Amino acid sequence: MKILLADDHPLMREGIRQVLSQLEPPVEIIDAHDYPSLFVQTELHSDLDLAVVDLNMPGFAGMQGITQYRNRFPDIPLVVLSASESPHAIRNALEAGALGYISKATPTVMMLTALRQVLAGNIFVPACLNDGNGELHTVVPADFEALQHSGLTARQLAVARLLAQGCTNKAIAGMLAMSESTVKVHITAIFRALDVSNRTGAVLAIQRLTIHS
Repeated sequence: MKILLADDHPLMREGIRQVLSQLEPPVEIIDAHDYPSLFVQTELHSDLDLAVVDLNMPGFAGMQGITQYRNRFPDIPLVVLSASESPHAIRNALEAGALGYISKATPTVMMLTALRQVLAGNIFVPACLNDGNGELHTVVPADFEALQHSGLTARQLAVARLLAQGCTNKAIAGMLAMSESTVKVHITAIFRALDVSNRTGAVLAIQRLTIHS
């Protein structure tokens, strides 16, 4: 598998590279540090399986780079990587032809899930950020029924769902109209109910419950 990783920050590239290396081996990762080098590397490697591209890099402003890339290389699956959690940015990226949108704050386990979905030919959009109609999700779906027996309140179940989607505390607070300190209290209760000590453990536990519910 060959993946092109484009980000203008070396430390961020190294961190994402570590995540990409956890995909099914062998994984060859090609680096690019701006839009011009992204185009050059894509020309040099016509057998790319995926391009993971930072939304804001030197060479183009905003969504222009993504649009230009999709126009030039329509057959290469593209995932946008961004620090922005704006539903507006997500919609624009999808309209420009991206097959996935991943916040840089997304936990590793969720990032891998997203990348695998795109590699399998699907589209990944964080449900916590956009429901396709410009509105944000706050409803706990039926597949979270197993969690309802864990002693969590309705609000904590809503937080758990968004947590499982890789949402940050700030994003959860905005969507559920609560303070970040309240979100932290709910997350602590979720950790306790699931007998885990961190967000990754919680995401994995929730995934197991939803798969087997």
